[in-house]
Amino acid sequence: MGIAGADRNRGLTRRGFLQGSAKVAAAAGVFTLVPRHVLGGPGQKPPSERLNIAGIGIGGRGLGDLKSLDGENVVALCDVDTHHAAGAFKAYPDAHRHTDFRKMLDAEKEIDAVVVATPDHLHAVISIAAMKMGKHVYCEKPMAHTVQEVRAMQEAARTHKVATQMGNQGNAGEGVRLIEEWILDGAIGPVREVHAWTNKPVWPQGIDRPQDKPPVPATLDWDLWLGPAPERPYHSAYLPFTWRGWWDFGSCSLGDMGCHVLNNVVRPLKLGAPTSVEAYATKVNAETGPLASTIYYQFPPRGNMPPLRLTWYDGGMMPPRPEELEPDRRMGDNEGVLFVGDKGKITCSCYGDGPRIIPESKMRAYRRPPKTIPRSIGHHKEWVAACKGGPPAGSNFEAAGPLTEIVLLGNVAIRAAAGQPQNGRPVKIEWDAPNMTIPNRPEANRFLSKTYRKGWGLQST
Repeated sequence: MGIAGADRNRGLTRRGFLQGSAKVAAAAGVFTLVPRHVLGGPGQKPPSERLNIAGIGIGGRGLGDLKSLDGENVVALCDVDTHHAAGAFKAYPDAHRHTDFRKMLDAEKEIDAVVVATPDHLHAVISIAAMKMGKHVYCEKPMAHTVQEVRAMQEAARTHKVATQMGNQGNAGEGVRLIEEWILDGAIGPVREVHAWTNKPVWPQGIDRPQDKPPVPATLDWDLWLGPAPERPYHSAYLPFTWRGWWDFGSCSLGDMGCHVLNNVVRPLKLGAPTSVEAYATKVNAETGPLASTIYYQFPPRGNMPPLRLTWYDGGMMPPRPEELEPDRRMGDNEGVLFVGDKGKITCSCYGDGPRIIPESKMRAYRRPPKTIPRSIGHHKEWVAACKGGPPAGSNFEAAGPLTEIVLLGNVAIRAAAGQPQNGRPVKIEWDAPNMTIPNRPEANRFLSKTYRKGWGLQST
């Protein structure tokens, strides 16, 4: 069967689960009656039964995701590096082990859902293959490696009607909801300016491809690790962690942290597509991301919200310290956000935690509004519930797509400078979102998609 029976070890009955789920949902304001399809009707998975889950890319973040799905069945594990995946193999000794996700999906017919936590360049290839087979998908951030892949993943999710979630855990947190409620309450007036930052990269960037050719470790299938990326010799400069800085495999500082940090801006301020993106970056090249960058996004009005200028900083770059912030208080941490409203400012951390109006005296005087935005049952729990017929998860591909596009467009603007006479100067791209094109710099359109190595690519939806 596709899903195991009731979880007797936990003493959880079908009726008990439904009663508990209804209470949680009602408290969160999500729904007060359990929809008929959640009860396990035709084509739906009863909430009292456990999902059969496969982990793909389990050596790092993937293992953490699987552990967050405690209570479900981890039936299969797939990784191209058996040494790096040893921890997951130990944690789930009964799960079937695979190296090639394609063979695993063909062989393991009982899989209901997959967790994809590979390097970025494989996200779309794996996710679309799984969705085409009717599998629910949890994919780590960034959702995809290119804008074109984002849209292909969204279309696949719509076509095959599967439950999806992107791995930006802060979207389920309390902080981002408080920020939205305060801004809607007019706590700092209309917001026209936002600054967001990270200390990343903490891996090498601004470097060229290594020239030496060490042997491939016996525990690694290098060809499968490359997947759709252009062929190149193995080197330890690319893995297991540093792939983030290489354009062929990762999405650099912005891609690594933007889906976390910028979610605190995109969600409360209802941001869709920007009209333009302007990037200033140091030491841009065709192989790796810059040592540091500053990126300016311009967004149009949304409803009763005014136009917005969003500035992103990485590599140690920071916005000016606001006068309202007391001298003895730190301005955020390694990551953070500063909202600038007509009547005040709000700061928060990477995941939206600890939002504060500054100065602290103004925060203490603020009469907080009622909590009107539904609270989450938990980031991974949202996805599990969606897989079993519940409401869509909060960061499903339809919702996560625009955020991911914003992040990836910053990288497009950075890459547009590589090898150009204006290298080291700001490069501005105008964005035509409906037509997925850059009208003022058509040569930059090539960074919106990519060419896949022979034998790989996005399967038709």
